[in-house]
Amino acid sequence: MQSPVPQRPVPVTTKSAIGNADYNSDAPVMLPIPRASRASLALAILLAACLWMSPLRGQAPAEVVLGMSAAFSGASSQLGIELYRGSMAYFDHVNANGGMNGVKIRIKAYDDAYDPTQAILNSIKLIEQDRVFLLFNYVGTPTVTRVLPVLTRFSARQMLMFFPFTGAEPQRSPPYNRFAYNLRASYRDETAELVNYFMVSNRKRIGIFYQVDAYGRSGWDGVRTALQNYGTKLVAEATYRRGTPYTASMKTQVDILRAAKVDAVIAIGAYAASAAFIRDAVDAGWDVPIANVSFVGSESMLKLLVDEGQRKNKDYTKLLVNSQVVPSYEDLKLPAVREYRELLEKYKPAPPQGFGDPSAAPTHSFVGFEGFLNAKLLVHILSGMGSAPDALQLRDRVEQIQGYDIGIAAPVTFTRDRNQGLTTVYYTRVENGKFVPLQPGTNAP
Repeated sequence: MQSPVPQRPVPVTTKSAIGNADYNSDAPVMLPIPRASRASLALAILLAACLWMSPLRGQAPAEVVLGMSAAFSGASSQLGIELYRGSMAYFDHVNANGGMNGVKIRIKAYDDAYDPTQAILNSIKLIEQDRVFLLFNYVGTPTVTRVLPVLTRFSARQMLMFFPFTGAEPQRSPPYNRFAYNLRASYRDETAELVNYFMVSNRKRIGIFYQVDAYGRSGWDGVRTALQNYGTKLVAEATYRRGTPYTASMKTQVDILRAAKVDAVIAIGAYAASAAFIRDAVDAGWDVPIANVSFVGSESMLKLLVDEGQRKNKDYTKLLVNSQVVPSYEDLKLPAVREYRELLEKYKPAPPQGFGDPSAAPTHSFVGFEGFLNAKLLVHILSGMGSAPDALQLRDRVEQIQGYDIGIAAPVTFTRDRNQGLTTVYYTRVENGKFVPLQPGTNAP
């Protein structure tokens, strides 16, 4: 099989083109909605808030419906699909065993293709038409940061977002931290660990490759901040546009960073574009460690690189370092890992109807395991509310979670001032075609 023919290079920027370094890259208001859609979106939000009637309290529902908007199509579709499948493995188990205090749990899922405006429209529909209990498992910084202002319109209802698949800061900081709860560590946590890893490895000329939007800038800011703590700064940077496919050429981005003589690259991207960058770096003969944060979708990226390597008889993975926010699904010492693998095999959850190919799904994945842990923690939270969960009491219930053992040897805690349950970051590298735990100084690239 022939290698895909690269398309024309994707436009890039350098640091001088990015603008003011104090720019708040994650602020939702800094990501303007197209003018043509502003009035209609504002009207839809206003009507939804006016028409909403608070759910009956004190009555046990037949089911609790969770609203999910995520990428189920497009270049990042495997992220949404795997997060959904991981959660459904646990929800299917709960429902098959009588539900939460007799109440079943269901996900109402819509595709946003990683598009912020579509995520807004989906969210309004989920809240106003589908009357979901809460929002769950959203994927991506550009989408989540646009949806957060929508939640403020439903503050009387206390419509909350649980466990979005993003490590960005807006939902961790005022004013939006009161509308969202995060399980995963943040991008600041991840990038600080990756910078520390390279510094300890005596690789101090760090460059960055990132998606030019709120997600990429969030990682960019984390790397820059971590480097400042070491008294240094980014050597060079290059960007790409959200939605760039694997077939795109990243030669220009590789050339920018290579010319700056960086000795390590931190990539803040999605799996297709990051794999394309790694492919073109290796093809150029550039042997430099490349690190990715957890959002990349490790298994989806790895499959592209392994397939490329088989076509060209070349190893594209030997210098990869990925940070993760959940432990390895190969660590069978952990109870949650064993449970995830067992329930995924037992229930074989499919992607949302009409999306994805069940036969093409990875056996296990970091994204899927994160979705599984999201579901497990949410069931624990809701089960503690009895047979009639009340959205108006949900915050109080969450903030009762203190040192909860979710099965990964990292207890989960929430408080009024802490809406992020975990802070642990894990290192992984590739061995024998799999991501395995990385022990700095032993099996490090």
